[in-house]
Amino acid sequence: MSESAYRVETQSRLAQWKIESLSSCTYRKSDPFKIGNWNWHLSVEKNKVLYIKLFPVISNVTRDQPPIASFVIRVLCSHGSRHTLVHPGVTDKQIKNNDDFVWAIEAPLIGKFVIDVEFLDLKTANDGKPCSIWVEGLTQRRSSATALATLGRMLSESIHTDITIYASDGSIGAHRAILSSRSPVFRSMFSHNLKEKELSTINISDMSIEACHAFLNYVYGSIQHEEFLMHRLALLRAADKYDISDLKEACHESLLEDIDAKNVLERLQTAHLYQLPRLKGSCMRYLVKFGKIFDIRDDFNVFLQCADRDIIAEIFQEVLAVWKGF
Repeated sequence: MSESAYRVETQSRLAQWKIESLSSCTYRKSDPFKIGNWNWHLSVEKNKVLYIKLFPVISNVTRDQPPIASFVIRVLCSHGSRHTLVHPGVTDKQIKNNDDFVWAIEAPLIGKFVIDVEFLDLKTANDGKPCSIWVEGLTQRRSSATALATLGRMLSESIHTDITIYASDGSIGAHRAILSSRSPVFRSMFSHNLKEKELSTINISDMSIEACHAFLNYVYGSIQHEEFLMHRLALLRAADKYDISDLKEACHESLLEDIDAKNVLERLQTAHLYQLPRLKGSCMRYLVKFGKIFDIRDDFNVFLQCADRDIIAEIFQEVLAVWKGF
């Protein structure tokens, strides 16, 4: 059989696989073809029924961002009088493997036929919300990126700032409308006759100017990853103080990722202070279930002298639970 028998021709969002003939009992899978961000396969299996499948090639891209596809698929038959079989259509179906889309055709197909797939849309789930990879989604993403860049410039270039934030070792200009839209605490400050509204100032004396810059960069959507990591604890404190839930959750997730012997006791105290149950549970498991409490015995003894009684009680309850398991 020639190599062309497995080749799928593509044009823009259209894919066509021409099949010269199939024996009475056979299976054939096409070569991979590229549509959107993914490589795809078509396959046909003929027994009593003809099964047509469409599925992405397994890869890191497919696993991390499986396609959510909308498409129309047809079979064009040339035997006798030309006729077309049309699938009812697929809308926003996530396809991860070769069992996610199967079309069973009971009508017999003899001679040459063409499988024609027209992709109407392909999406990925970004932050849980499906977003088109094509013009519609691209336009949206470009618009969002431009808006974020503009907000970042407003902050970094002090464009029409109308509020001054005083940190422990410096000050920075900001915009009360943006702060109010991101934090109900700031909105309350500027909605009532408080000194912040009257003086157009905010005093954040418990933050350094660097940490305050990082905080504002997050609020304005322009924070860099290294900056975020450097100031996580200060950002968590600010998120809790000013009721910015998404920042608090981002800090929580990040602090879960790199617990070690040097920071576990500080993280445990932080988890208790800011009510972060998953971080507290992870620190407890690290100390007790994995036995790291013995590796930091001296530091742990110091911790016991100044830690909150509730934390100490929880640690010993965890120890007792583990001992009962042996």
